Amino acid sequence: MDTEVLIVGAGPTGLMLANQLARRGLKPLIIDRHSGPAQQSRAMAVQARTLEIYAKMGIIEQALALGARGTGANMWANGKWTARIPVGDIGQSLSPFPFVLMLGQDDNEHIMGEKLRDYGVAVQWNTELIAISQQSTHVDATLKQPDGATRKITAAWVAGCDGSRSPVREMSGITFPGAPYEHTFFVADTVATGPMKPGEVNVYLWQDGFHLFFPMRGKDRWRVIGILPKHLRQRDDLTFDEVVPAIRQEAGAALSFVACSWFSTYRIHHRAAERFRSGRCFLLGDAAHIHSPMGAQGMNTGLQDAHNLAWKLALVVQGRAEAALLDSYEEERLPVAHQLLRTTDRAFQLIVSDSWLAGLLRTRIIARVAARAMRIERVRKLAFRTLSQIGISYSKSSLSQTAVELPKGAPTAGERFPWLRLKLQASNAAEDLFQKLDDTRINLLVFGQHSLDAGKLVSRNDLVRVHLIPPDPANSAELARAQIPVPSIYLLRPDGHVGLCGLHPEASAIDRYLTETLRLKGDGASVFAAKFQPELRVS
Repeated sequence: MDTEVLIVGAGPTGLMLANQLARRGLKPLIIDRHSGPAQQSRAMAVQARTLEIYAKMGIIEQALALGARGTGANMWANGKWTARIPVGDIGQSLSPFPFVLMLGQDDNEHIMGEKLRDYGVAVQWNTELIAISQQSTHVDATLKQPDGATRKITAAWVAGCDGSRSPVREMSGITFPGAPYEHTFFVADTVATGPMKPGEVNVYLWQDGFHLFFPMRGKDRWRVIGILPKHLRQRDDLTFDEVVPAIRQEAGAALSFVACSWFSTYRIHHRAAERFRSGRCFLLGDAAHIHSPMGAQGMNTGLQDAHNLAWKLALVVQGRAEAALLDSYEEERLPVAHQLLRTTDRAFQLIVSDSWLAGLLRTRIIARVAARAMRIERVRKLAFRTLSQIGISYSKSSLSQTAVELPKGAPTAGERFPWLRLKLQASNAAEDLFQKLDDTRINLLVFGQHSLDAGKLVSRNDLVRVHLIPPDPANSAELARAQIPVPSIYLLRPDGHVGLCGLHPEASAIDRYLTETLRLKGDGASVFAAKFQPELRVS
């Protein structure tokens, strides 16, 4: 086998997958037909869930240093400020990163590419996949090298992170149903001054569409995205200077563009692959789904695809889990893509519709309704969970099991486990649980089992970590805030989602979950020595 995992495409999704595999001791082969990393990109926003993953990867400081934090979104209609949605305030108790980070796709690629080199893995640029042939035990792949020569390799698995025109998808015979939107969009990196609220997203809604101003690192730097006016949509030789009058007409005469370093026009499609897997080939990111930019979900969704697949693929490649575990990738991520397509498409159709009613809604109603709704705490939290992607749940997945029904409001199987600050040792100060847990392993959290001997809660292998959370008033308050019942147990998958939860740590139920649900192999899958099982049943 030339490589266990061949990753086709070195954009954000491919780099995330490669990093996650490398963190687990694998050395994937990652190729890209381009000559180097992207120099510009339309993707701009990095959501809180992605930042949480960056923190575990050890690249969060670089991301925060390069990006601009957006803590709010301002709504403008007919050139007048109408509402502000305080994103940062909403997420304070929900994530260590209660904001959206304005960081271009090119910067994200740079950061992840640098980290990947730390593991001794480098992208093979100017290398193109031109053929694949699946066998029962591997995939034969033909690559076109930088000098034009071809070479054949064998890979156990292939990951198509190769964009909307994915060769992996086409060679696998997977259809990509959907259609393009009729409008033409533009993106420009500018230096501008005007009425925009600094450091925050500014959304200008007008009769025929919208303009988005994203703050970028540096003084008066803004990325502007919008719909081209009707009279400019058929032009192939358009310049940004020709678009400026239309922007100023809606944003106000006080808006002034000092410079433009990049301008591009493009069409947007809404499509989802019929399947995310064909045998030993997987589809991730734009190769699997593309949709409108509403909510800035696109790049982040591709990164979540990679985060979901990586730990499963690593366990299978390492021989620690059966290949059947990989079936859960499509099972979990395909519904996420379909839901995203439905919601973004509905919102997008309203925002871009040329009808007079839609124009009235954009300019007279949407901003005011949004501002009033965001005064309701439940709505505020729902909005943050949705946009930040911390609310994604795999509750219907075959990997999600609840041993005993938990109280209403408690975190359940399939959800991302809440962000908490807990005393993990009775004599220590509270710590960030996300940072303390090893996300390359499975973590068992045991709450309120005071009669158990912590020394007996020791895993029989290095894959599972057991954490007995000590009783403490501060811990009790934090658990009550997150509605975590005491006593309870939560078995967390490496990606931080709850796999199994219940009220008591029964060793047999946990072992059964690991061997029969996660398909871990052999005696090493058992967490607890058999002689300790009776003690573990004590409540």
